[in-house]
Amino acid sequence: MSDTDEPKAKKQKLSKKERKKSTGSDEKEEASADVPSYEERCEAINILASPLASKKSTKKAHKLVRKATQSKSLRRGVKELVKGLRKGDKGLAILAGDVFPIDVMSHLPILLEEHNVPYLFVPSKRDLGAAACTKRPTSCVLVKDKKVDKELFDLLVEEAKAYDPTSKN
Repeated sequence: MSDTDEPKAKKQKLSKKERKKSTGSDEKEEASADVPSYEERCEAINILASPLASKKSTKKAHKLVRKATQSKSLRRGVKELVKGLRKGDKGLAILAGDVFPIDVMSHLPILLEEHNVPYLFVPSKRDLGAAACTKRPTSCVLVKDKKVDKELFDLLVEEAKAYDPTSKN
């Protein structure tokens, strides 16, 4: 055994509390450093993601999703959203723009337009999942009613309806 192998062989034993403290502080520092900005998230979006909400509208959309989750007037995920549309649910659909493969949700904008449900894209599925109070990233949500926060809901619906899919920017 050489001198370089000795430090590897002798590991310093830490108690469970000390290990938790050291890993917990490291994770917090890494999490704050690894959070991408709005512009970095916008670079990762797919080709279908229009209308993409502005930075301010994205924050408002996340706030609306959080409130809708607390009042249980939200449908999460592609399967639940499609099921809700078939049952006649109306509201505002918020879709993540960074979903890959694109085939997972390529049918949703057309389906939403057929059912006259306004929709918006936000840049990150991770942030959308966090706003919906889940640990997993969420590709899409449907905010079902206006009871949640009427002003915020109406503001986002107006922004979504202002988009004309037939015109190319």
